[in-house]
Amino acid sequence: MPRARRRPRRARDGDDVKRAASWLVRRSATAAVALIGATVLSLAIAVGLPGDPARVLVGPQARPADVEVAQRIYGLDGTWYQRLGRHLGRVVHRAPAAGASPDARAHASCSAPIAAVHVDLGTSFAYRKPVAALVWARLPRSLELALGALVVQLIIGLGAGVLAGARRGGRADDVVMGAALLGASAPTFVVGAALQHVLAYRLHLLPLDGVGKGLGQHLASLVLPSIVLGVYGSALLARLTRDQVRAALAADPARTARAKGAGPLRVVVAHGLRNALLPIATLAVLDLGALVGGAIVTEKIFRWPGLGDMAVTAIVNRDAAATTGVALAAATVVAVASIAVDLLALLLDPRLRGGAQ
Repeated sequence: MPRARRRPRRARDGDDVKRAASWLVRRSATAAVALIGATVLSLAIAVGLPGDPARVLVGPQARPADVEVAQRIYGLDGTWYQRLGRHLGRVVHRAPAAGASPDARAHASCSAPIAAVHVDLGTSFAYRKPVAALVWARLPRSLELALGALVVQLIIGLGAGVLAGARRGGRADDVVMGAALLGASAPTFVVGAALQHVLAYRLHLLPLDGVGKGLGQHLASLVLPSIVLGVYGSALLARLTRDQVRAALAADPARTARAKGAGPLRVVVAHGLRNALLPIATLAVLDLGALVGGAIVTEKIFRWPGLGDMAVTAIVNRDAAATTGVALAAATVVAVASIAVDLLALLLDPRLRGGAQ
């Protein structure tokens, strides 16, 4: 039988680009729907709570007219579904046309990440500032802390997991798994208070809290909260790495390498750690998104001015606009991290590229 003619390489590359572009569009659309759902859910919960935030804002002795003015200024008037509709209608809108005279009051709480598009998350009555501006100012701090915690997870979790996987059934395996269980079950506020007492208060090795002044103090202030936030993830990453390394070392390629005289370190790195790279990278990138929105306790303990600290203040004051802004920012980071995970998987494993259709 005549052999089938293979398509030119350029045509195959063009098809791959089209499939990748189509996949990226679909994933972006799914992420957009998820962000809308997160916004609706968080705002519905915030505005559906009993009580009147405007009354809390102006005080219990304020006149009804003052309460009505506060409700109108901060968008707290109307039923919960009317407030929800107003909020969704103004989240993203076009900027005023060039040469037009925009309504300053209508755009007072806007932020403009792109010249032609405004993002309006309302005005926080707890902070007396536009929510979008608060989120843009605090998001870098949360990202700093999340990246620091991720570094801690990779150093501790990866190293401990490789050690336990290479020494399966031995004393090192038992010690690592016991430490992982302790790290996964220890409450964050207990770990934070203990490290503050020992490393900051007793030994004076690191700052107690805050962000510090200057680059050196800022990096030193980042160490303790990064460790506290990264402990739980380190435990999970150590268990995952251990299982992946054990499975890879028990497979035929690793046995063949040992039979040919390869040293233990080379076998672990070339076969155990290499084969475990994809699930570890997937967990790490996804965890980065979760760390941004999940650092509430850590940021409060260390007075770190990120989204978690803002969320606590907003919830305590029943500030629906600020609460929704934090939820939307955290959901956006998670959505972007999810897309990055899929792209990373396609890059690390060529066998998955055919399924990106």
